Amino acid sequence: MIYSASMMVSIVNEDGTPTYYYRKQLLNLIVAAFSFIVGVFFPYKHYSSKRIMKILLFITFIMLFWVKVNGVAAGGATSWISLFGLTMFQPSEFAKLFIILYFAGAFYRKSLNNPMENLEPNNIVYPIIVWLAIILFVGTETDLGAVIILSGIAVAVVAASGIQFKKFVKFFTVLIGFGSALIGLIILVKGEDILTQNRMGRIKSFLNPFEYADGSSYQVVNGYIAIGSGGLEGVGLGQSIQKLGFLPEPQTDFIMAIIAEELGILGVIIVLGGLGFIIFRALTIALKTKDPLARMIAAGIGSWIAVQSFVNLGGLSGLIPLTGVTLPFISYGGTSILLLSFAMGVLINISMYVKLEKKL
Repeated sequence: MIYSASMMVSIVNEDGTPTYYYRKQLLNLIVAAFSFIVGVFFPYKHYSSKRIMKILLFITFIMLFWVKVNGVAAGGATSWISLFGLTMFQPSEFAKLFIILYFAGAFYRKSLNNPMENLEPNNIVYPIIVWLAIILFVGTETDLGAVIILSGIAVAVVAASGIQFKKFVKFFTVLIGFGSALIGLIILVKGEDILTQNRMGRIKSFLNPFEYADGSSYQVVNGYIAIGSGGLEGVGLGQSIQKLGFLPEPQTDFIMAIIAEELGILGVIIVLGGLGFIIFRALTIALKTKDPLARMIAAGIGSWIAVQSFVNLGGLSGLIPLTGVTLPFISYGGTSILLLSFAMGVLINISMYVKLEKKL
């Protein structure tokens, strides 16, 4: 689908080469396969190690800081860095995986001395500060989609930690309070960069897309046309009209519109079924294991895919304002497929432990 969706964009932007994005994604998949293998065979228990957490913390903030110093703009957000001029990397994607591992490891270490059900929000101040700092960095990149996903991941990991419901509500209230204050600060400092005419147009177009069909709703309305044109069986693989210059960058956040147009509702159901199965398996693994660390990591990975899929499909269908978030595993993007593949490897590693746990 990346090949089909990106053919025209590749021809126009890459000197007449229709396979440009297709070949790049194949290379991304080869690298991602190695990251998957590392995730499978590296014991997940090590993610609770303070040493590993400090290394990951250092790497995360160095990359996020580098975005502020020498970031590359794409899609309305300055959220990319160049790695030695060879490829582009998106630190906010790495931050999603880091938050899962960091929160899970920090809460797990706390539970060794004090059961999670007895923990209070003030016992986990340091992880909250780290999370808020990451939100601040990513928010000032104006990558609002990533902020939503990072927030959903944090809440999911805490919910899976075993903390009492009343204390979870208390924690969640504290999180909302700090988060709202931080968002207010970000808007105060970077208001002109965040509340741009383009973003305000997205909010207006969300409320009434067809009124702004020639402006801020152009992409959304053409997405609707693609979905409506596909019907039940689609117009056929490679036969999309909307990818011929009507949908900007159709191989990224709007790839599902092309799938709907070419493969119809049946194609959409297959993709949603695949994503739903991965989310279901992640949450099932989380529920089956007795190890709180494994439970939090599995729940975090499942919530990452679920929240990101919802944000992408919600923007595409008009349920929520458009944010430019990609569809997990399907959209073009090297950083995303690399880190998602590693996360799948970690999930497999946890699943093997759960099966061994049953036998014992």
